[in-house]
Amino acid sequence: MKKRIKPQPLRPEPPDVSPPSSLSLHLQENVKELQETLADVHNVVFRSFLIAKRKEAALIYLEGLTDVRALHDSVLKPLMTPSDPSLPDLVKESLPVASVREIRSLEECARSILDGNPILLQDQVEFALRMGLEHVEQRGIEEPKSEPAVRGSQEGFTESLPTNLSIMRRIIRSPHLKSQMIELGSYTNTQVVLLSITGVADPQLVQEVHDRVSRIETDGILEGGYLEEFIEDTPYSPFPQVQNTQRPDVVAAALLEGRVALVVEGTPDVLILPTTLNALLQASDDYYQRFLFVSSIRLLRYFVLIISLVLPGVFVAMLNFHQEMIPTRLLISIASAHEVVPFPSIVETFMMQIAYEILREAGLRLPRQAGSAVTIVGALVIGEAAVSAGFVSAPVVIVIALTGIASFTTPHYALEQTIRLIRLGLLLLGGMIGMLGIMFGLLGICIHLCALRSFGVPYLFPITPLRTSELKDTFVRVPHWKMDKRPHFTGAYNKYRQKPDQKPNPSKD
Repeated sequence: MKKRIKPQPLRPEPPDVSPPSSLSLHLQENVKELQETLADVHNVVFRSFLIAKRKEAALIYLEGLTDVRALHDSVLKPLMTPSDPSLPDLVKESLPVASVREIRSLEECARSILDGNPILLQDQVEFALRMGLEHVEQRGIEEPKSEPAVRGSQEGFTESLPTNLSIMRRIIRSPHLKSQMIELGSYTNTQVVLLSITGVADPQLVQEVHDRVSRIETDGILEGGYLEEFIEDTPYSPFPQVQNTQRPDVVAAALLEGRVALVVEGTPDVLILPTTLNALLQASDDYYQRFLFVSSIRLLRYFVLIISLVLPGVFVAMLNFHQEMIPTRLLISIASAHEVVPFPSIVETFMMQIAYEILREAGLRLPRQAGSAVTIVGALVIGEAAVSAGFVSAPVVIVIALTGIASFTTPHYALEQTIRLIRLGLLLLGGMIGMLGIMFGLLGICIHLCALRSFGVPYLFPITPLRTSELKDTFVRVPHWKMDKRPHFTGAYNKYRQKPDQKPNPSKD
């Protein structure tokens, strides 16, 4: 009997490590090489002309990504009909273009053309001129729809990296705001910018983030979610270890606390790290309203988070194993409503929870005009029809509805997704073991959270390890004049963010 040989997976081709090809002194050779490199790029344009009617040159650009009008007015017109042909260096002294850079390899020329920046080749010149005339259609700055705020800035990031960086520069007008460019993706060449404030952020933290991002080798990075999964500490944890936001004021506040941000080209979502559970439960306008109101809202937020996590599981556990915990009249009402239902309580609760998740997902994927209508009408029709047909009882519908409403109070969508996932596990534990299963589940979650780290920072900071001096911005928020110290995340840091003892002290006169 012949031994079966398993087919071996195909080995990837080794990367091209050959040195870049230098430009030739002969114009036609350079043009021919670029034509072969860009042979299948249909919208590339090769424009040959004479500089001052005596020197051969070629202008190469990409239609749709290059500002053609500026190219005509700022490059072709000044070079073909110069006002002073006797200039010694006519090209450099006649180009009214702000950004002009010399490049000396064919690879750089092709990359520049595909980026939308045209290049100028000249005969008997061994370098090309790269002109910053990229023109990409982009949407304007709008309010981030996923993070609405009652008070504060209403502008959000866009898909344009230069626009996002200019927004951050406008907010933090200091030369200490540093930006490091990293290119990722062998095909997409996506630009990722690491933002930090020198003297505030720990240099070791900045270096660790830079090293983790630089180690990524992949075909392409299309969104920050690609990046997030490559750099997190515990990839199999359901809890988000990197905070994402579309609000510039949230990023600025994080940078001023000593954290760092990753701005990814092509997406309005900016990654903030390290992050903690406390940071994920804070909203941007918590710092724009009076501290008494904000403190009460935060306490409510933590309470509602627990309700949305354990309510279905506790309901099923009490109904199946701990009826003595339910008031007698309420128990009779629930039993009478459940009398016509053919399924056990855990099955009907699980079915309603899944139905709710399906409706919610449908509302997100449908067009905006139809999504809300389908979600509301679907919930009303399906809920009413299910109760009337005897598939589920009315108390179960009420519990699932309260759980769904409670989950909407979580400010960050990534944490809300985690709660939805864990909720199903606690529901099954409560239905099979009762309150003991719920307690085991919560204990496991607490142990996991205590061991979880985000770039070396404890996920439950500053609750564990306990730092009483830094509890001023957790369950409650003290007035701004009391928060004179920055949170101590890692290593060396700038301790004071403002002058202490600035409590209002108006004159008695």
